[in-house]
Amino acid sequence: MKPSQQAITGNEPEAETGLATLFGALAQFYRAFNRRDIALMKSNWAHSDQIAMDNPLGGIARGWTEIGPLYERLFSSPMNVRVEFFDYSLHEEAQLAYAVGRERGSFITEDLQVPVLIRTTRIFKKVNDQWRQVHHHGSIEDPDLLKSYKKAASAGTHDKRA
Repeated sequence: MKPSQQAITGNEPEAETGLATLFGALAQFYRAFNRRDIALMKSNWAHSDQIAMDNPLGGIARGWTEIGPLYERLFSSPMNVRVEFFDYSLHEEAQLAYAVGRERGSFITEDLQVPVLIRTTRIFKKVNDQWRQVHHHGSIEDPDLLKSYKKAASAGTHDKRA
């Protein structure tokens, strides 16, 4: 399978961003993230204790009661993080699907600007005929970039889990 280079930014037409398709669920996630829309983000995730997020700064968070506050802190902080999904492949079965690719973008605080380059996997489960995110894993390959990313995050918030 050849990875797609057409970036998913969250700016796709509204008709393409619903939860009925895997592509739509991904586009909705990036729309919620880049617009800092916590209500839309909440609707993108499944709501069970079994969901999990593992990111370079926050470690592992489980359940919406842990994941939601991470997004809330990020969205309300002075940090401006924007990303798009590219170089990805989509894999779909009847009830479970996953997307494997890369995110690129920028992480900006008042004093710093750091590029965002993250290997990303997102897993979705079909719930009531809609794709809901159940897992996210992100990794930063470059140790110097990870160090810069952590520095920018600590400058933008006192809570390093954001």
